Amino acid sequence: MVTDEVWKLPSIVSRFLSSRAAIPLAQEQIGIMMSILKSGNEIKKFLDLGCGDGILGAAILGEYPNAQGIFIDFSEPMLDQARIQLKDFSNQLVFENVDYGNPAWVNKMQLYAPFDAIVSGYSIHHQPDIRKKEIYQEIYSLLKPNGWFVNIEHIAPESQLATDLFNNHIINQWYEQEKNIGGTKTKQEIKETYLNRPDKDANILLSVDTQCDWLREIGYKQVDCYFRIYELAVFAGQKPNRKSN
Repeated sequence: MVTDEVWKLPSIVSRFLSSRAAIPLAQEQIGIMMSILKSGNEIKKFLDLGCGDGILGAAILGEYPNAQGIFIDFSEPMLDQARIQLKDFSNQLVFENVDYGNPAWVNKMQLYAPFDAIVSGYSIHHQPDIRKKEIYQEIYSLLKPNGWFVNIEHIAPESQLATDLFNNHIINQWYEQEKNIGGTKTKQEIKETYLNRPDKDANILLSVDTQCDWLREIGYKQVDCYFRIYELAVFAGQKPNRKSN
């Protein structure tokens, strides 16, 4: 299996969740997301798109504990993880098994819209490029005026060195984790596992500059790449106030 369908497999979900510690500056990326969101209006309702285990929504709830959150993902094992992680907020959250690769997802989200914020983490890059741009337009339609869209994303590198540094970082971190738990896998074995992972071919990476240009074309303001390291970026845009030109 070499498509994004692998994310529906519990074994892949477990590997993804356990590997978060290997992501370079993962906490900093979430911190930047929160700094962007806090620059706007108070968040009363948000959407976590392709939510995985709900970590981005959890960060929002940490700052806005009374907010209503909508969490969507097409992977039921991921949604199960999110439900467990966020059980303390269950009375104000909705979890939906939705594939936003299908444009019909917007119709379902209109039941909850508009949103003060829509966030996504390492998810939209699985979509074909033409679909990515459509999704950004659909997100725009679901936002309140002054609402923010923030995407923490896997992007196309500008150099082979960026890819090499990124891969080496992940492999080294996985190896350190293996040693810490008393595992027996060699660094070479971990490297081979990582470079031949089944979800690799589901990645459809695109330049962050291109994606930011799309956001501007759609009508977002304050568009920028607010953070970047290797093949990872945090980019965002804000829907203008209706009264603005």
